[in-house]
Amino acid sequence: VQLQASGGGLVQAGGSLRLSCAASGRTFNNYVMGWSRQAPGKEREFVASIVWYGGSTRYADSMKGRFTISRGNAKNTMYLQMSNLKPEDTAVYYCGIRRLGMEEFEYWGQGTQVTVSS
Repeated sequence: VQLQASGGGLVQAGGSLRLSCAASGRTFNNYVMGWSRQAPGKEREFVASIVWYGGSTRYADSMKGRFTISRGNAKNTMYLQMSNLKPEDTAVYYCGIRRLGMEEFEYWGQGTQVTVSS
């Protein structure tokens, strides 16, 4: 499976960005796509996930109300709409995919940089 994340950039605090992720290659009957991020000097952390068939979502507490994960019209395309961005949201954002029922994400993309200036 190959994952391609895009949409990162530089934005001022309070601004918005939309990240995109496209998966290709191997397909699964049902799966979960999601985002994690890693800030400089910090451990990677979970951001959000969505079950492809069914659409149920999950968010890290600090992102609830500011970030929205969604499926695209094209199969295996996912978005992360980020609003009211804060400097602490600065990180490399990675998109991942796992089969439904697996504990950990099995495949990750290369990441896209998000920088929020104060």
